[in-house]
Amino acid sequence: MTPSESYSYKKTVLDNGVTVLSEKIDTVRSIAVGVWVKIGSRSERPVQNGTAHFLEHMIFKGTKKRSPLKIAQSMESLGGSINAFTGKEVTCYFANALDIHLKNAVEVLSDIVCNSTFPDKEISREKMVILEEIKSVKDTPEDFVFDLFNEKLFPGCSLGRPILGTESIIEAMTRERVFAYWQDHYRNGNIVVSAAGNLDHEELLKYVSKYFHLNSNTVTRYTDKCKRADAQVHVLEQPINQAHICLGGDAIPYTSDERFPLMVLNTYLGGGMSSRLFQQLREKRGLAYSIYSFLDFYSDIGMFGVYIGTDVQKIDLVQNILHEELERLSDTPLTKKTLQTIKNQLKGNLLLGLESTSRRMSRLAKNEIYFGENVTLDQLVSCIDGVEVEDTLEVARQYIQHKNFTTVILKPINK
Repeated sequence: MTPSESYSYKKTVLDNGVTVLSEKIDTVRSIAVGVWVKIGSRSERPVQNGTAHFLEHMIFKGTKKRSPLKIAQSMESLGGSINAFTGKEVTCYFANALDIHLKNAVEVLSDIVCNSTFPDKEISREKMVILEEIKSVKDTPEDFVFDLFNEKLFPGCSLGRPILGTESIIEAMTRERVFAYWQDHYRNGNIVVSAAGNLDHEELLKYVSKYFHLNSNTVTRYTDKCKRADAQVHVLEQPINQAHICLGGDAIPYTSDERFPLMVLNTYLGGGMSSRLFQQLREKRGLAYSIYSFLDFYSDIGMFGVYIGTDVQKIDLVQNILHEELERLSDTPLTKKTLQTIKNQLKGNLLLGLESTSRRMSRLAKNEIYFGENVTLDQLVSCIDGVEVEDTLEVARQYIQHKNFTTVILKPINK
């Protein structure tokens, strides 16, 4: 084992290749434990689209010693919870519990990740569940417009495909396909176990070593290079009552130093009720109920954009105002007072969010997956404080140019 430590943070790489991270917080009585698998929808070939997410569902459908109901009861009966999510680049299984139930949390998570049986009858049933989930997204315009936006911004590559998959691929899903995907990707070297709360690192290691056993062979991941499409406007009519507009472009990867000035601009533009877009389009003109900007980082690329829901008759007006506001970011420097206010907002959001053991657990895992090390709060605060006005102008001119943006508009059917 190779241990390292920084403050209350500890890291150990077990002999079998599993990475174990912990952060002790002795002022709480709870723990959050996550098993992070370094695969997501980006690890899928086109014919596999949706398999990572389908597998995440199947992990809860029975192990060699637990039924689906027993899995659900395993943490809920202790006053805790167990859940999971699939992202573009990671899949995470996590449990929250009282600190006295650390062993239970690790054992249950290890059991479902390592010992799932993938029964045929559950495969058939879960197909129906996920097909309903896909329909639910399509019936929720604010969600559906983002799937369309990803597809049009990154056509023909993994980032452009939906995490849930497509109806045709899900309908054709088999136990053999799910099992093969688990066997190929769920391996010790691809796993990060992260925990935060009132726990002891050595005790955590004991339980992970005892219960966690997967194939130790090296993982060969499918990867592709995603490139943004040329600027274009895509309009789709749906039986809805409001127009939903999503526009944006590619940005920087997770590890780029430019993410901090870009985070500043994202917060200034659309990060809350005091943001520029909220004030200009909702509070001043009453053109929208929901409006915000968004920023996503991945291992090799990123994404910046804006979403707004508005009346179909106001689409042109809203787009013109959006374009004017985006141009201002490149042409008009933020005042030093405004910049400092945004920095304070970012630091406050960061520090307040980390009062949650789940947030701390997630932060540990993401730092390990993307940076290979712990990034301290002091380091993050220093990077935020280090952003200058000139930095924000530079990233705005590089990444926030609406002439290069992909735009997707979902609007009501023209009767």
